[in-house]
Amino acid sequence: MHELIVAPFLGDYYVLRPGSAKGMRIPAHRYLELQQIVTAGGEVPAWLCGPVLRQWALDLTNTRAETALLVRDLSPYGHGRASYELNLGCNYACKHCYLGLKEFAGLEWNEREKLLHVLRDAGVVWLQLTGGEPTIDRHFAAVYSLAYELGMMIEVLTNGSRLHNPLLLGLFTAQRPYRLTLSVYGATEETYDGLTQRRGSWAHFMRGLNAAHEAGLPLELTVIVTGDNVHEVEAMHALGERYGAVTREYSHMSPTIYGGAESLSSQAMAYLRNRKPFTGCDAGHTSLHVDPYGMASVCKVSRDRLISLMSEGVAGLARLGDIADRALGRQGGCAGCTLSKSCSTCMPLAALYRKAGAPLNRYCQHTETTGRR
Repeated sequence: MHELIVAPFLGDYYVLRPGSAKGMRIPAHRYLELQQIVTAGGEVPAWLCGPVLRQWALDLTNTRAETALLVRDLSPYGHGRASYELNLGCNYACKHCYLGLKEFAGLEWNEREKLLHVLRDAGVVWLQLTGGEPTIDRHFAAVYSLAYELGMMIEVLTNGSRLHNPLLLGLFTAQRPYRLTLSVYGATEETYDGLTQRRGSWAHFMRGLNAAHEAGLPLELTVIVTGDNVHEVEAMHALGERYGAVTREYSHMSPTIYGGAESLSSQAMAYLRNRKPFTGCDAGHTSLHVDPYGMASVCKVSRDRLISLMSEGVAGLARLGDIADRALGRQGGCAGCTLSKSCSTCMPLAALYRKAGAPLNRYCQHTETTGRR
């Protein structure tokens, strides 16, 4: 199994190590040199051995390049990042969940295998595996292993409830993700189980968190702030600090992916704050999202005009940039707004809020300025 990934990424070239968020940028001629060395069966060159030893304490001196390096081909499509929703099903029933129906359904293994090769050919280096709860998907281990073998740097978004499973721990320690991102729904059993609406979920979360920490896996915690747990925000952040994990905060509840309003009632109104102006993103141009059926979209929010990667393959992604540009254009009640350049909500998300019949102050910070209601 490879020790390093050498990959083109958004016009540059990087040397990456699975299990580490760090990387090294190299010139184009060095990338081509490494390609040639691997093909010729040579050894890892000295100019790479030194920096690798300093960066990752990995000694590749006198090591055959073909056994240590996986050199990714340059892709004409340039999609460096992707998120893949393995399954919408989950073992929790969180009040704030944006997935709505949470159905257990998805591609069979032979189609998932094809999908991962399509993502590889599209140039995807950084792959996020998500759900639903991805670790309960019956093909999770196979998807994860193949993505790893194809030279992708993997992040797993999980509720952490199954991280104590010996098979999962073995998988993650043998083929390390660069990040495990765990959602935190409370700092006590009562609050956590109340939000997830599953008795015993707190115990499973803590067991998984402890197991992952003891295994030395790279952890990041996302503190989800809702009306149910707002009184424990500081304690949730403190939980992450105790485990030496980076903590981030998510406090703006979104409508469901179908434009449903059922998730919005969980909003902690005190945490409904103005965000930075939305100035655009690379979604659809250098990144993409794939749903459980192999349908590619601009992102997790903008799911209109889907592209079937099963029937069209990687060539279908050539249309995604145009779809993204159309999705970001001002629409509906936002079309004539003269304050749109300072808006903090992207248009696809604003469209979902409107479809859900959400109050304007949930997604438009100009409500008081314009007097709109």
